[in-house]
Amino acid sequence: MPRIPRMVVTDSGQKSAYHIISRTALDGLPFGPAEKDELVRIIQRYSVVYCVEVIGFAVMGNHFHLLVEILPGSMVSDDEVRRRYRLLYGDDVEFPEGSLNEYRERFSNLSAYVKDIKQRFSCFYNKRKKRKGTLWGERFKSVIVQKGNTLTHCLAYIDLNAVRAGIVKRPEDYRWCSIGYHAQTGNRDGFLSADFGMPDFGMENPAMRFRKYREYLYHAGAIEKKGAANISEEILNEETLGGFELARVRRFRHRSRYFTDSGIIGSKAFVEAGYEAFKDRFRAKRDKIPKRVTGIEGMYSLKRLVDA
Repeated sequence: MPRIPRMVVTDSGQKSAYHIISRTALDGLPFGPAEKDELVRIIQRYSVVYCVEVIGFAVMGNHFHLLVEILPGSMVSDDEVRRRYRLLYGDDVEFPEGSLNEYRERFSNLSAYVKDIKQRFSCFYNKRKKRKGTLWGERFKSVIVQKGNTLTHCLAYIDLNAVRAGIVKRPEDYRWCSIGYHAQTGNRDGFLSADFGMPDFGMENPAMRFRKYREYLYHAGAIEKKGAANISEEILNEETLGGFELARVRRFRHRSRYFTDSGIIGSKAFVEAGYEAFKDRFRAKRDKIPKRVTGIEGMYSLKRLVDA
């Protein structure tokens, strides 16, 4: 039977939101910490190239979720197409002016975006595991999501994956999801949308939006679902008493993973010098730049060392 055409909003003159789900064809839970880290990095990479805004994500042991808004091609200027082309291919590659509209369409195309992510990760995974063949199962699923409350509900569903699976007790303790990324990195590099799908709530302060979203997330996660774990009443009460503000001690605990997960950590000058000394051990075609460890003054890190 022929494939059913994917439901995609065609050039509505505004951004459209999609929930993307893709599963591996492999048995068990083949994605460990290194694979999850790499998939997040690849998602970050292509989310800069494509005309998308990432609202949320979750990378699990055998599948991933993405919640994104895509800008239609009609809203992408010629200069913006050229800029994104350079991000993809580098400044030394001349832009093919005759293909301007082709690249405009590509950079606003949901399927092309997900295809690039999955193909890049497949190459990484197969090389790392010394294997060949198909990694992903059937084509990815995509759901058109209405903006507003529905978008926030969908984001919460994604962020609660690790809780429902019984992996963590609190959603932000799982670093391979959007709430974990916000809590543990301070949304480094502005990778994620900071409105949590709640732009109409009248909250300009990012910290207020973060608390408001955590409040909703914890209440949603406390609802019992058959066959799935939930946020305990004890934890919900504790968060309620704290006004759903992430306590300093827990913020530090989230930041402290840099002491074990980084390749090099210290002052910016120290990290830069260390990188020059061990450049061959880093998996990167371009020079890496030290990243500030959010929440710890004057501390920078680089990750990740190639496995010896």
